[in-house]
Amino acid sequence: MTVDLLLGLQWGDEGKGKIVDVLTSNYDIIARFQGGPNAGHTLEFDGIKHVLRTIPSGIFHKDSVNIIGNGVVIDPVVFQKEIEGLEKFNLDIKSKLIISRKAHLILPTHRLLDAASEASKGKAKIGSTLKGIGPTYMDKTGRNGLRVGDIELEDFKERYRALADKHEAMIAFYDVAIQYNLAELEKEFFEAIEELKKLDFIDSEEYMHQAQKAGKSILCEGAQGSLLDVDFGTYPFVTSSNTTAAGACTGLGIAPNKIKEVYGIFKAYVTRVGSGPFPTELFDEVGATMARVGNEFGSVTGRQRRCGWLDLVALKYAVQVNGVTQLMMMKGDVLSGFETLKVCTEYNYKGQNISHFPYNIEPENVTPVYKEFKGWKADLTGLTTFDELPVELKEYIEFIEKEIEVPIKIVSVGPDRKQTITK
Repeated sequence: MTVDLLLGLQWGDEGKGKIVDVLTSNYDIIARFQGGPNAGHTLEFDGIKHVLRTIPSGIFHKDSVNIIGNGVVIDPVVFQKEIEGLEKFNLDIKSKLIISRKAHLILPTHRLLDAASEASKGKAKIGSTLKGIGPTYMDKTGRNGLRVGDIELEDFKERYRALADKHEAMIAFYDVAIQYNLAELEKEFFEAIEELKKLDFIDSEEYMHQAQKAGKSILCEGAQGSLLDVDFGTYPFVTSSNTTAAGACTGLGIAPNKIKEVYGIFKAYVTRVGSGPFPTELFDEVGATMARVGNEFGSVTGRQRRCGWLDLVALKYAVQVNGVTQLMMMKGDVLSGFETLKVCTEYNYKGQNISHFPYNIEPENVTPVYKEFKGWKADLTGLTTFDELPVELKEYIEFIEKEIEVPIKIVSVGPDRKQTITK
């Protein structure tokens, strides 16, 4: 019996989907434990690019069961479209995908609330994806939400109506101009609910307990990244759930002492989408080149990602909070061609050099302190062994391992699942 976690260690978009896809053959169960359809996982194999929003990344492997845990919030409309997009691959979705009854539902009015709230903030907006994620988690913690298990109740529509009416009153309170046709949105919602009912709903914590007793191997898949965690991220520019290792316990009902390996994924540089502080952000041609070569556009939103040098202060912080046991470095190939690379090793915080991640990393308080490295010219995308990597890249990797004190076990050199080097 094995329960392992796979987490992003930056601001999301680290490449978790690809690594889950690479690792899936080693596990019986792939379980998603938090987040909603704002988090897209991109997988690429056999020349085809796949973007998953809610469904775990193990769906393409015929022998794995995929679980959507209680910590996830589900938009039935987006979910239905995601399933329809997979139909051409002849996957046995009915037997491979099961959903926790305790997962919360995103209503059409949650999306409208999201839009109204963000519009009311003006220049102070936090960069919401407007998918209704935040308002759904607010209803969850406010004990107002609707859950997947409620679909099975006779009075589900009455419960829906009561909550949607409450949402409409809240939207009116914001007093902003947003156009919508709720009747049309609700028609689409209830049609999607009927499709959702075709899948099996489970008491996921009991399912996971019995799977562990039966000796099944389980990989818990996170969404977004550790620096977007609602507690430990760069609040308020964060997501609405716990993206760190603790979120797997609360988002699936797994006991902490059952977890073995914690795989931490990071890019060889750093990206961020939306608003919020970003100490190593680049505003020059170097940053523009990273974005272009790395194709740094959101897999769901299409938003351009901000790019910057690797930040070891933030990375070390994420490793500590999550208890990471193995590191996996993504997109090493994107850094090919730069004469010089920089790595942030400390922050100058209010005039003093520090190596820990402080409460506030706004630019008026924090200036990154860099160490420079010689770059490499080689094209990495066709390499298959660690020994083939340029000596400069090996030195880059060794420095990161020395600073973080956790081994880097995988180096990704391209988007395809085959472009993965095991160290």
